[in-house]
Order: sequence, then structure tokens, then C-alpha cells
Amino acid sequence: MMFWLFCAFLTLAVGAAIAAPLLRRAATDAQDSAAAFDLQVYRDQLREVDRDLERDIISLDEAQRLKTEIGRKVLDADRRMATEATRRRTGNALAALTMLGLLLAGTFALYLREGQPGSPDLPIARRIALAERAYDSRPDQAAAEAAAPAIPTPEVDEDYATLVQDLRDAVAARPDDPQGLTLLATSEARLGNMTAAREAQQKLVDHLGDKVSAGQLLQLAALMTEAAGGLITPDAEEVLARALQKDPRMPQGRYMLGLLQLQNGRPDRAFPVWRRLLEEGPPDAPWNQPIQASIRDLAWLAGQPDYVPPEAAPALPGPDGDQMQAAEDMSPQDRQQMIEGMVARLEGRLAEQGGTPQEWARLIGSLAVLGQTDRARAIYAEAQSRFGDTPEAIAPINTAAEQAGLIQ
Repeated sequence: MMFWLFCAFLTLAVGAAIAAPLLRRAATDAQDSAAAFDLQVYRDQLREVDRDLERDIISLDEAQRLKTEIGRKVLDADRRMATEATRRRTGNALAALTMLGLLLAGTFALYLREGQPGSPDLPIARRIALAERAYDSRPDQAAAEAAAPAIPTPEVDEDYATLVQDLRDAVAARPDDPQGLTLLATSEARLGNMTAAREAQQKLVDHLGDKVSAGQLLQLAALMTEAAGGLITPDAEEVLARALQKDPRMPQGRYMLGLLQLQNGRPDRAFPVWRRLLEEGPPDAPWNQPIQASIRDLAWLAGQPDYVPPEAAPALPGPDGDQMQAAEDMSPQDRQQMIEGMVARLEGRLAEQGGTPQEWARLIGSLAVLGQTDRARAIYAEAQSRFGDTPEAIAPINTAAEQAGLIQ
């Protein structure tokens, strides 16, 4: 009831704000009308008659006759002005009421479509209970993958598609080859075959057993989430828990943990996880950008509206819009040369000026994609010498190396 009373009060306030200037304009328009102009002319004529009488230009009888005639015109103009003002005021009031009615009807229709008119107020305890119920009723991995929307298949070069098919055949012949499974999972993911990528990574994790790394487990959890349409299923959560058990400070895993809480209606649990990720840095970490985009709203939902997040770091350097447009119009050979040139420039800049751990990780991944595995290993070794003493900095580099199949 209070909600509707508040809406009614707000509607009246908005209606008054809309109608007031329109009604004021009616009075102003009345003053500027033709009848008002005629009335001013007649009053000037009356003053002119009085001046002529004082100067003995006209007689008293003539002056009385002229005043009587002009007076009738004054009364007629005044009557016309009053009629026009009433008509204008009525028309503007009708326009204001029509506009107000349209706004009210549109707002009500929008609320019926997007809102929940019949929902009662939910206290915090009730909301937490509903969140727990949603958490417990999540579909398993198979059901989530079956319900997930289809991922558009990207256009790939015929030679690359042939290489991927050869890789599939090689893995089928040697199903216990860790490097082959790693490359197959990465290749299938690039092709948009998320279920196939998840299956390859699952086989890798099962084959490694207790020797599996936290990064490999995290990669499996991420592929499971992608295959499920972005939903972190109970199966993916179990894999994520194993990854965090091996490396509790792994930032990518903690990001997914916060996302899990957010998906299940618990911003109070997601906020402290993502807040620590932002505060621990580094400020240019790749997971910071999606967190920065929602951390203020998340803080408000978590009951901390005064929270001010750390300042976001500038984006990592990369190709601009013109370069991306040019790449789309290139032949596969020219596009490959362009990519190799960009990777070479990145490598040269890191060698001369240094860079962030994320840039080193991107270089390792790019070299692996280009097939320059030996060069990627050399870069990884150099990155270890630079950042090996800082666990937070070496984490994205190790992840890139694992995804490239450089370490097991």
C-alpha cells in the first residue's frame, strides 16, 4: 500500500510540474494576442482624444461621442481577450492532462512488464533463503550444457582447420598424451567447440590425477562454465574448489568464486572477494576490468555504499580500430604477417623497457599460437627470472604457460 501511495504522490508532483509552465504560458499568450493589441490601441486613442480636447482641437460633444465609440471597442476587445485566454488555458490544460495520462499509462505498463506487482516485501532472511534455494537447485553440467545457447562458430582458415583435425586424430591415437590434450582443449575452445574443449581438458585432469596443477584445474572450471552458457554449475564449482585448495591465492580462481556468489544472489559474499582482488592488485590485472564495472553496485547491494574502488589502470596496449578493420580485409597470409609483426613489437618493447606480468603472459600465449614454442619457452624462462619472487605477478604468467602446454 505504501508503494502505491508513494507512486500516486510522485505522479501528482510530476503532473503539477508539467502543467504549471503550460498554464503560465496560456496567460502570457493571452497578453500577446490580437485582442490585447487592439485593446492597447483603443486605450491610446482614448488618451489622444483627451489631449485633443485640452488643446481645443475638438469640442466637448465630439470628445464624448468619440469616447463612447472607442469604449464599445474596448469592451469588445476585452471580451475577445477573455475568451481567447479561456480557450488557450483549456487547451493547454488538456494537453498537460493528456501528457500526464500517457506518462502514467506508460509507466504502469512498464512496471507490469518488468516489475513484480504481486511480490511482497522480502526481508533479508527471506532473500538469503531464496538465494540458498537457487544455489541448491542449479542444474548439473550435462543439463546446463544441453540448455546453453549455441555459440557462433568463427570463420577459420582452412589450413588451421586441417591442423586441428590432425590434432584430434593424434590425440585419439594417443589419448594419454598431456601436451596433445592441452593443445586440443585450447584449439577446440578457439573454434567455439566448448563441450569438446571441456572434454579434452577433463581427460587431461583425469590423466594427471594428483599431479594436476591449480592452473589446469582452473582451466577446466572455466571451460565447464563456458560450455554451460556462463553458469558455474555444481560440477564446475567442485573443480574450482580443488583449484583453490591447491592455490588459495590464485586470483583467477578467486574471481570465479566471487562470480559464483553473485550468480546465486549473494552480493554480500561476492563483494569482499572481489574487493580484495582489486586492492591486492596489480591494477592492470585482466580480471580488474569486469570487477571495476560492477564493484560500486555490488558494494551498495552488500551494504557498503560509501566504498570507493582503487583507480582503474589504463588498458593494455594493442591494435586500434583502424588496425582491426584493416586486418578484416587482409588475406590470411597478410593477416598472419600483421599478427607476427605486432607480437615482434611487443617482444621488443618488453625486452627494452620491461612490462607488466599480463603483457609477458600475453606474449607467451601469442608465441604459442603462432607455433613458436621454443621462443615461448625462452620468454617464459625470462619472465620467471623477473617475477618468480612475487606469487601474484607470476600467477598469470604460469597460467599462460600452462595453457600453451609449456609446463605440466
